[in-house]
Amino acid sequence: MIRKLQNIRKYIRHHRLMWILFLLAAALVLPLVLTNNYHLGIATRILMYMILASAVNVMNGYSGQFAIGHAGFLCVGAYTAAILMTRAGLNFFLVLPLAGMVTALFGLLVSFPIGKLSGIYLGFVTLGFSEIVRIVCLNWTPVTGGPMGIKAIQGPSLFGFSLQSPKGYYYIIFVMLVLMVFCTAKILKSRTGRAWISIRENEAAAASLGIHTARYKTMNIMYATFWEGCAGAFMATYYHFVDSSMFVTDESFNILSMAIVGGMGTLAGPIVGAVVINIITEAFRFLSEYRMVIYALLIIAMMWLRPQGIAGSSDSVLVSSKAGKGRKRRRTGRPKPVQAEAAPIKEG
Repeated sequence: MIRKLQNIRKYIRHHRLMWILFLLAAALVLPLVLTNNYHLGIATRILMYMILASAVNVMNGYSGQFAIGHAGFLCVGAYTAAILMTRAGLNFFLVLPLAGMVTALFGLLVSFPIGKLSGIYLGFVTLGFSEIVRIVCLNWTPVTGGPMGIKAIQGPSLFGFSLQSPKGYYYIIFVMLVLMVFCTAKILKSRTGRAWISIRENEAAAASLGIHTARYKTMNIMYATFWEGCAGAFMATYYHFVDSSMFVTDESFNILSMAIVGGMGTLAGPIVGAVVINIITEAFRFLSEYRMVIYALLIIAMMWLRPQGIAGSSDSVLVSSKAGKGRKRRRTGRPKPVQAEAAPIKEG
């Protein structure tokens, strides 16, 4: 099974452009094929979670920052959009970047106290931030509506044309996903992206080469949270309602599991993980109370069988399992050198 996945991945990598064009064409045609609005709604939610999982991947997979509380940033974006659209009467397409920027500012504020933290300590701080945001939204009734939330959020419209149909929502989130992946790919090939990767590999070594690690980690958090805020804005207009119960800790682990299962440190990993996890969620909807148990078993199985994720590379630097490395040494007799994805650049 593992060998088959590796062969499939090699084939897809060799014909990358062809597959990208094929998938884009298939995604564009999908709403014309799916006549059932329920199934189209599932596809729309999968695209939304692709953005969220990709944002998690930017933070956890490319810069190595172990953040957990992503639902808090999603909450900030959703409530920002809901308040601006219901009380200021702003159009969704104007609110969308504003919600992303407000969420990025929260990411900037969070980055100050966690600049010197890493690992599980960073995870706990972000998880605490997520719960603080949720509780504030639950109790700040004059602004957030308290337990009742914010209702009657208007749908998107462009040049006077309403886009509140299932197809309209699908194409909006599809364009957002394509834009997010395109921007991320461009950044990863730039000085900033190479700095993120060098920090992930060895922060002390990156600092010794002249890279301002604190600055680049802050940029990484702000970029990831910007897209989480945009996804939150879309969620608000898509459901026409937001309340604090939509952003509990389970949602953070739900998004994180998509990035882990798909494979962090790759552009395709979160996309694959979002598809797999959402299909499992729909297939086991009758066991909704045990959803987190299913996720936990799936993650344990992935860590045991393929720790780099479904779309991860077999020689990825993210594969840090000592057991896996030990098995490889016993088979080959000598360790295989690990190559980093990109070399850091000294700032001048």
